[in-house]
Amino acid sequence: MAMMKMKIYGYRLRALLSTSLSSSPFHSVPSRTFSSSSFEVLNVYNGPDGLLQGGDLLTPQLFIDSSTIDPQTSRKLAVSVSNCILKEKKENWENPVMLDAPVSGGVVAAEAGSLTFMVGGSEDVYLAAKSLLLSMGKNSIFCGGPGNGSVAKICNNLAMAISMLGLSEALALGQSLGITASTLTKIFNSSSARCWSSDSYNPVPGVMQGVPSSRNYSGGFASKLMSLTLTLDFNFPISGLPLDLSEDGNIFILTMQAKDLNLAAASAEEVGQRCPLTFLAQNMYVS
Repeated sequence: MAMMKMKIYGYRLRALLSTSLSSSPFHSVPSRTFSSSSFEVLNVYNGPDGLLQGGDLLTPQLFIDSSTIDPQTSRKLAVSVSNCILKEKKENWENPVMLDAPVSGGVVAAEAGSLTFMVGGSEDVYLAAKSLLLSMGKNSIFCGGPGNGSVAKICNNLAMAISMLGLSEALALGQSLGITASTLTKIFNSSSARCWSSDSYNPVPGVMQGVPSSRNYSGGFASKLMSLTLTLDFNFPISGLPLDLSEDGNIFILTMQAKDLNLAAASAEEVGQRCPLTFLAQNMYVS
């Protein structure tokens, strides 16, 4: 049985995997990656010292990438991995395989082992790897072919980012009009306004324990950033953020939400899908 423990290193989530190979369908330890951008993922796999630079012969049978990146990059990597050959062929495995398996739940769920995995790739490979994923999370959902895990992740984060904006605006308006955030939250959570942002990640300090807002907005993924400007996947900086957001990881939380909105917006443009709320939310997070 695979045993996984999660540790947090700054803003990057990495998995340490110890596997009993006798109970796994894979005869070599799977290679797992978590990175914060498409550029980093490509470098990890295809860079000078990348995982795929051992020639065409590879040891790992299975590669799992849990980064939040664009679906196109996930699909390109899946092709690159499948074009390699295993050093030691086992049973029906002649070529290495890849799953894109981003996670939902954040640091709190990672520490509790209650992550949800959204998985793209071959269904047969997914079924063979499912026990590995469930040893680190409580849910594992197969989303379809290569890249579909990444599709699910950016759509999930898009919906969350937009709902967080609406919830924050409603709570701010209610407090300005004389009702407390705690009272409004009780109402929202027992009526049609209920959402993950209201019942599990409330943005107002003092309403909910164990979330970033109860810790001065620290601990979402990192306590502080070294700089007020962070370059994202599409090579432009997040700037113009209010200076009072520079403490205890607020910039980072906003920046990661902006990064995921950038992924969604770019993917929508690529397929010609109109997503007006996406672009409005994107402008609000980066302006």
